[in-house]
Amino acid sequence: MKMRFRNMLGSREARGNAFYNIISVIIAVIFLFPIYWLLMMSFKSDAEIFSPILTYFPHDFTLEPWLLNIQDKEFFMSLRNSCIIATMSMCLSMIIGIPAAYGMGRYKVPGKRVMLLAFLVSQMLPPSLMLTPMYLIFNKMGLLGTFWAPVVAISSGSIPFIVVILRSYFNSIPRSLDDAARIDGCNALQSFFRIMIPAIKTGIITVAVISFLGGWNDLAYSMTFNVMPEMRPLTANIYKFQSKYGTRWNAIMAYGAILVAPVVLAFIFLQKHIVGGLTAGAVKE
Repeated sequence: MKMRFRNMLGSREARGNAFYNIISVIIAVIFLFPIYWLLMMSFKSDAEIFSPILTYFPHDFTLEPWLLNIQDKEFFMSLRNSCIIATMSMCLSMIIGIPAAYGMGRYKVPGKRVMLLAFLVSQMLPPSLMLTPMYLIFNKMGLLGTFWAPVVAISSGSIPFIVVILRSYFNSIPRSLDDAARIDGCNALQSFFRIMIPAIKTGIITVAVISFLGGWNDLAYSMTFNVMPEMRPLTANIYKFQSKYGTRWNAIMAYGAILVAPVVLAFIFLQKHIVGGLTAGAVKE
């Protein structure tokens, strides 16, 4: 009787696992289909795209849309600008955000709760609301027309996110590590670099990737603060395939595939760190 009950229970668990696996596959297909469609459209000819017969795979395969982007001098200039803006904004955010999170997580800071609330509220503000005051500030500082204007603007949104995420990491590290470091002769700065930073490596990778992608995907700040065409990032030049004679949808899709490639690659190779980093510091042990 017990064996029969165990077999029934096992079969129910197997059916339940199979059901959840099927649901997971369906959800994954739904979310990944736009990326698949983006790639397939980038390899189709104009005639096939505008054909009344819908095709889910390019029958008239062509690399012309990709060659149009790769052979364009403005494309590499925009690629360079995107890399500069994303890298600088990530570095600036990490340099300011990590020590701030360390101080908020390991020391008693007066008004800590008010500052954390301000950080959370700042994450809710849309970029369009900040464009005018930032434009006036950067104009007074002489930063307009330079990469520093969008970099500082992007970092102002990334730093609160870094502080909120990494604060819980620093707060979850046992206090005994601080005492052990002091006994070994480390001061506060040495303890920060030798003990704390390696201990929260997963969280640092998470916020670094998200900060980089925030700068890579920026459009509003870069278009507002840098009006010169030679300083525009990739996100600002996708319109060049639109003209009064029509729209080159396959070239736009190829351009979009190149634009989202770093995002996809980052989550493919760093998904373990990103998923674990968003949850590892949530519980204090």
